[in-house]
Amino acid sequence: MSLQPYVNKKVLVITADGRTLTGILLSCDQLTNLVLGQTIERVIRPQDDPEPSAEVSHGLYLIRGENVAICGLLDEELDGQIEWTQVRGSIVGGVKHV
Repeated sequence: MSLQPYVNKKVLVITADGRTLTGILLSCDQLTNLVLGQTIERVIRPQDDPEPSAEVSHGLYLIRGENVAICGLLDEELDGQIEWTQVRGSIVGGVKHV
């Protein structure tokens, strides 16, 4: 499936090492290399971690296709209703290439 219909729309990407990134998909190619604008990384902490969850701004961001595990459209209305610094959850593990 091509990601071309997602260009200039807000997407959520989960990387092979378990990072969660949101941003505007500016460009993509046949190898799933992605260029995101206004990129924010969501760092969700587990319940027992005293540090709060965080959103880290990265701006323009390039993700190599081999590091993309999932890419999908983001429901901006629903996303805007969530206070991400208050969210707690399990750590997403990485992808194992065999």
